[in-house]
Amino acid sequence: MRDIFTRTATVAGLLALGLLGACSDLSRSRNLADPRVPAQVLAQQVCVNCHGIDGRSISPNFPNLAAQPAEYLAVQLKAFRSHDRADPEGYEYMWGLSRSLSDAQLQGLAEYFAAQPAPPAVLQGSEASRERGAKLFREGAPGSGQPACAACHGERAQGQATFPRLAGQHGDYLYRQLHVISETDQRPASAIMKPAAHALSPKDMRDVANYLQALGG
Repeated sequence: MRDIFTRTATVAGLLALGLLGACSDLSRSRNLADPRVPAQVLAQQVCVNCHGIDGRSISPNFPNLAAQPAEYLAVQLKAFRSHDRADPEGYEYMWGLSRSLSDAQLQGLAEYFAAQPAPPAVLQGSEASRERGAKLFREGAPGSGQPACAACHGERAQGQATFPRLAGQHGDYLYRQLHVISETDQRPASAIMKPAAHALSPKDMRDVANYLQALGG
């Protein structure tokens, strides 16, 4: 009987060690509180659930991160961690996920997603809507106070520095964020955008969003 207990205890101990070993495997870890876990592992083990393995999300509830400027992504991740960015999608999903990440992990995540291929073009809305959106993006709306979006986001909406890439972004996500920026102070890092967004009508926002989603690659 003692031998049986001894063997059982030994097997249980080995199983426990095996489970611990699996949990401590940094190449597969989902432990957001462990600063040793490489950023690429976190991207592929955690961020993938919403943003896709390569930063190209399926659902418009979650933005595409692929090919975003690394500087922009780093600023946004730090804003989530500090709770400075408080739009609904931010605090519901990102506050908890970013809470314990180190500066090195945040920077690594930004660089990982910045290096991924840009999302493809996806048509949304009518051709007339996209053409009107293109004009607003490139030229602004004279007399309304709405400047050309291209001045900050680039001629092809490719983004630069702390200005995000808008090309290929989900149109529905862009539309919601334009409303957030225009109507609230939940994204203080985007305060420079507030006057421009406020000058847009809901139709303007939809047309610009449709145009931008159709800009891919």
